[in-house]
Amino acid sequence: MEELLNYFIIPLIMIFVVVGVGAFFMAYCTLMERRVLGFVQSRLGPNRVGPQGLLQPIADGVKLMLKEDVSPAVADKWVFTLAPILSFIPPIVLLAVIPFGTQWTIPGTSITVNLYVADLNIGILYLLAISSLGVYGLILGGWASNSKYSLLGALRAAAQMVSYEVAMGLSIIGVLMIASSLSLVDIVNAQKEMQIWFFIPQCIAFFIFLVSMFAETNRLPFDLPEAENELVAGYFTEYSGMRFALFYLAEYFNMIIVSSVAITLFLGGWMRPFPGVEFLSFLDIIPSWLWFMGKLICFIYLFIWVRSTFPRYRYDQLMRLGWKWLIPLALANILVTGLVMILIQ
Repeated sequence: MEELLNYFIIPLIMIFVVVGVGAFFMAYCTLMERRVLGFVQSRLGPNRVGPQGLLQPIADGVKLMLKEDVSPAVADKWVFTLAPILSFIPPIVLLAVIPFGTQWTIPGTSITVNLYVADLNIGILYLLAISSLGVYGLILGGWASNSKYSLLGALRAAAQMVSYEVAMGLSIIGVLMIASSLSLVDIVNAQKEMQIWFFIPQCIAFFIFLVSMFAETNRLPFDLPEAENELVAGYFTEYSGMRFALFYLAEYFNMIIVSSVAITLFLGGWMRPFPGVEFLSFLDIIPSWLWFMGKLICFIYLFIWVRSTFPRYRYDQLMRLGWKWLIPLALANILVTGLVMILIQ
């Protein structure tokens, strides 16, 4: 019975909890973005549905479900329907390996629950492999729409993702060298043992990862695949109703995933700030998952702030930044990290 509880029932409950909390957080990211953009642009933003507009995400969901779901007459119907699903599923699957906190003991019992679904010893490889599947949804959606604007957006998305996945992958290697593990839980524990967040010794890698995650999620200033003034709406120009909603929500889920990975690799995961300072030990009374959620909200705010502040890059500038600056800089960081580790040892 205990094995059934530990290996089936508790993981199944954790899956439902993680997906449910992730969906709730993603829905309210949309409200947060609209309210912050409204503040930046000296307007109110949504404030009519519910108290202070708190029910706006629910109203938006209902509206999109009730809208007519139109398919172009010349579109490839099966692929046109499959594309948004392919974009939406990978970020949900990736939630399985994100460690949101330390172990938690259920009150009144001796049962200990991990605040993550799975701890894979190849967690980083799993993340890189599954996250790269999302671009297939964009490519297939652009191609199946049989529209010039959609196809151009899909081609841009493919080239952009290939370019910045290289830089993102290389930026992670310095952290893996220091932690000596591919497990996300082990990486957080390594930061705990060293009493330092990895963004301090790996500040260059953190900067490269930060830039790459904006390009990976197609967010400003790198939203070239859906540039409104050039491509109408890019790869989802022909989409409406729930199929459009899946593309829209996949973008916010991807923002949550890349932010969670950045927090885990560089900002101590669920650990409090300055873990090596005894004077701040009173902060340990705050639950580990609250620290993680606080950092996650700060990253989402960063996405919104950058969107409201920086103009869009030209496409040639985007590619030049990735191949001529970020990738060489990431390779140099790996070389320096290796040399420093050899000298220390």
